Amino acid sequence: MSTLKSLILAAGKGTRMKSDLPKVVHRCNGEPMVHYVIEASKEAGADKVCVIVGYKAEEVQSAIKEPVEYALQTEQLGTGHAVKCAKDFIGTEGNVIILCGDTPLITGKTLTDLVDTHNKGGYGVTVLSAILEDATGYGRIVRDAEGDFAKIVEHKDATEEERLVKEINSGMYVFNCKALSEALDKLTNDNAAGEYYLTDTIEIIKETGLKVAAMALTGSAVDEIRGVNTLEQLAEAEEIMKNR
Repeated sequence: MSTLKSLILAAGKGTRMKSDLPKVVHRCNGEPMVHYVIEASKEAGADKVCVIVGYKAEEVQSAIKEPVEYALQTEQLGTGHAVKCAKDFIGTEGNVIILCGDTPLITGKTLTDLVDTHNKGGYGVTVLSAILEDATGYGRIVRDAEGDFAKIVEHKDATEEERLVKEINSGMYVFNCKALSEALDKLTNDNAAGEYYLTDTIEIIKETGLKVAAMALTGSAVDEIRGVNTLEQLAEAEEIMKNR
């Protein structure tokens, strides 16, 4: 049984929440959003959890009551950079689930299924994807002729044909720790935004010969990947949580 860790990205400001509070501490049904992500990680078997903090780090840390580790991202240089800040935590043993602190609807069951898929297939990375009727704005999962994972294409970089794809990247993954650690060393910010993208590590890992898979959520389960960026979305998430 390999070790399982969880890394939660929670360094962002969340400007669209129109509030000075760090985004992940906004309360959803009485608890900070990030609380539900930590709980889901533990339900999936993660024995160590690390939260990456940045904006108002102290406020985030004081809102989290669970015993977790922290990594500090002082500058916002992209998701890949955030994960690099926790490189010591990731290490080279076992697997790590990478999650977002603003997705309070994710469940332990889905993460357990994702980890099982990853372990059974012996993958370097397993992406949690979802089939959406309207995929506008999301990165698309492009599959090859056999139906296997080929790549992730950001919406702005997608061709007309790729934009018709309804399978999207949720931004949640399970990585082999050793493969991720080595890929982070090779990650560059050679792109228009000058940011380090975590999705670029997937390509780097594929090039080493490891396989990559995507596990798609369908139907009502797609609600689990909803990120909360506005107060309206927070109210919607609370409603879904109450109806569960």
